[in-house]
Amino acid sequence: MKFALQRSCGRARAGKLSSGSCPDPIETPALLLSTRKALPNFLSPDLLSSLPAPHSHLLHVSPLHFYDCPPQKSISSIGGLPRMSALDAHVFFASPRDSIDCLPSQASNKHGASFETPSGRRLMKPSEYVELVSALRPDAWASLADEVPAWVSEKRNKTSVDRTVRWLDDCLALDKTGGATILGSVVGGSTIEERKRCATEVASRDVLGFWIGGFGFGESMEERSTLLNAVTDILPKEKLRHVSGLGLPEEVLQGVAAGIDLFDSTYIYHLTLGGFALIFPLNIIERDIVDSEPNVIGSDLTKINLRATIYRKDTSPIVDNCSCFTCQNHTRAYINHLLNVHEMLAQILLEIHNSHHYLGFFRSIREAIKCGKFDTFRQRFIEGRRAHLVSAVAC
Repeated sequence: MKFALQRSCGRARAGKLSSGSCPDPIETPALLLSTRKALPNFLSPDLLSSLPAPHSHLLHVSPLHFYDCPPQKSISSIGGLPRMSALDAHVFFASPRDSIDCLPSQASNKHGASFETPSGRRLMKPSEYVELVSALRPDAWASLADEVPAWVSEKRNKTSVDRTVRWLDDCLALDKTGGATILGSVVGGSTIEERKRCATEVASRDVLGFWIGGFGFGESMEERSTLLNAVTDILPKEKLRHVSGLGLPEEVLQGVAAGIDLFDSTYIYHLTLGGFALIFPLNIIERDIVDSEPNVIGSDLTKINLRATIYRKDTSPIVDNCSCFTCQNHTRAYINHLLNVHEMLAQILLEIHNSHHYLGFFRSIREAIKCGKFDTFRQRFIEGRRAHLVSAVAC
């Protein structure tokens, strides 16, 4: 896998990612579609292929989902995740993440990290983790990390950095590719000094790129910008940067503004599961976002709740002029009906649209960076959200 930086707009970067798995280069910043057992929760391989290529070929997988089922030997003998899931032309990024509810101070010890797996909470040593990843055969994977929430003590935070750096060295020593597929993990909680120390240590190792963890665990938006900038100032510009935990549109824009290339989150999954559909405009640079969007009942100008009774007789598509399969073939009223009778087809159609729309959001970000207007794009998006919220409160 190779990454090449193409264009910068302030800290924001546009680049190209090339992999032997995918025949076409993939432009960044890009979204990694969240998967469960190597596929998005509600999409089969044929439905996944209906999304815009090649950017829909980027998939994020957690090795924890494969901890004990199916057996590692079985996965390896089949040919790893790409062959087992019949997605040979897709690019898999692997990184383990735990829930914020499962991060007490004793969540990790010096021997390994504690994770919630399908068979309960388990301690995973670097050797076990590398063995599992080797069976899965992803295109790139993050080294084992000791993530901590924002409220831990300074001592615990320092310990997490020491462990993460030590585990990276263990992973490098065990990796047969010599680090060619490893993303060095960068943690440090909400402490700038520890973030910088970890970034400096990890940047000195020979790795493919960097996985920035520990976000989405209680830090504020203001803290996050400072922490992200402190890390990206140290990391080599020519290497790939991947972050977890930034899923909302405003958070993605914050990450892009700090120089992040790849994002993974469960944002689309949770939207879909709740019956929400993304509706925010994508051509923000060309229009006056503050005044162009109507005040839709049940909307926050980002999404609508299709469970609401207002959509029971709405025969329009989710978004006018959207080219996704759902909007081309079905109405808001039909999806409202499917949701209310608890048909799984509702989630399938919603995930198609939400994935398509969010991939379009990232395409708009890339275009804004290329034409040197990313700051304008971000400002207009945020101003449009604020203007809508103010008007909603006034009503």
